[in-house]
Amino acid sequence: MTPSFEFRRRCAGVAAALLLSACADAPEPASEPVAAAADTVLLGAESVAIAGFTLDTVRRVSWSSVSSAPARVIVDPARHQMLGSITEGRISRVHVREGDRVQRGQILVSIHSHEIMDARSGLVRAESEALAARAEREAASVAYGRAERLLAAKAMGQAEVDRARVARTAAEARLAQATAEVERARGLVEHLLGVGAAPANLDPHDVLIRAPIDGVITERQAVEGSVVLPGAPLLTVSDPRALQLEVRLTDAQVRDVAVGSVVSFTLVGEATTNVGEAIVRRVTPVVDGATRTTLALADITRAPDGLRGERFANAELRGVPSGEAIVVPRLAVQSLAGDTVVIVAQPRGEGLFLEAVPVRVGRRDARHAEIVAGLDTGRVVIAGGAMIARAELLKRREGGGGGE
Repeated sequence: MTPSFEFRRRCAGVAAALLLSACADAPEPASEPVAAAADTVLLGAESVAIAGFTLDTVRRVSWSSVSSAPARVIVDPARHQMLGSITEGRISRVHVREGDRVQRGQILVSIHSHEIMDARSGLVRAESEALAARAEREAASVAYGRAERLLAAKAMGQAEVDRARVARTAAEARLAQATAEVERARGLVEHLLGVGAAPANLDPHDVLIRAPIDGVITERQAVEGSVVLPGAPLLTVSDPRALQLEVRLTDAQVRDVAVGSVVSFTLVGEATTNVGEAIVRRVTPVVDGATRTTLALADITRAPDGLRGERFANAELRGVPSGEAIVVPRLAVQSLAGDTVVIVAQPRGEGLFLEAVPVRVGRRDARHAEIVAGLDTGRVVIAGGAMIARAELLKRREGGGGGE
């Protein structure tokens, strides 16, 4: 064996030893990495508190057909009163202005009138007559008692006793008539002064117009110094909290609406998520000749933000149930980079683990969205604050972090 061959053999051995050493020191191949879900994020307790999430569950409900109808918010007619003059006279003072809040029994307008003086005089006269009738009745009662005693002592005849009885009965009748006249005269004075405390500086010639309810002055027609006749409009008092929903129904919708039906509504110009509710209290039995619609009045049980009288609204009417559906709150459905998703929440300590689950949505109404595919009942989802959760997921999808 030549030296050159031996040199080459030794070099090959060294190379093999180095190769084996390198192979022995090399780490084992790692298992295939698991890609992190692009649409998940873990939020800590502080972030959850700041976001103010509200949670709801995926559930199965009875679904009904939904239709919309034009509506208007009105003040309850029982809490909306136009006040007119109750006498003829001159307006001496108007105590309130438009927009003033008033309480029941508060004096609103003073009217200088001779009618109140006549009423006061009539009350004094009636009280005097009642006092005289009472004295007469007492005298007749005493005379009748004496007559009975004399009859028992055989010192008076039966005829005299009978006359005493008739006189007592007549006196009682006159007293009853006089008492009724006092009540009538007192009622007239109270009608002209109203029920409530009279001011210390009350002019005896003033008739007082008082607030019939707690509310707000919405109109003022009364002008100080003007002469008014009975029935002349003076003021309008409304209770802005007593609101109703006036809904116009088509013939098809009338069949699905009855007393006690729940109506959801949104105000025109407001967000569709700002939903109110009302309960139908009356459905008119006739069709309006001008609009060919039927009027339904509903008491508002849940007021949306911005609710005021005379605002227009869109009412959502629910018809006869047509089977069951899996639903989530409408606010829970979000669009995430072109996908329709519902954000599912799982508690992790004091934080929340959020996951955007792609779904297929079917029917919707003002409160719910039907989930056709993607979620099962019982899952916890983000309802309030879903847009904040969506923003956190978008930051994660775009590689901007967002987890804690």
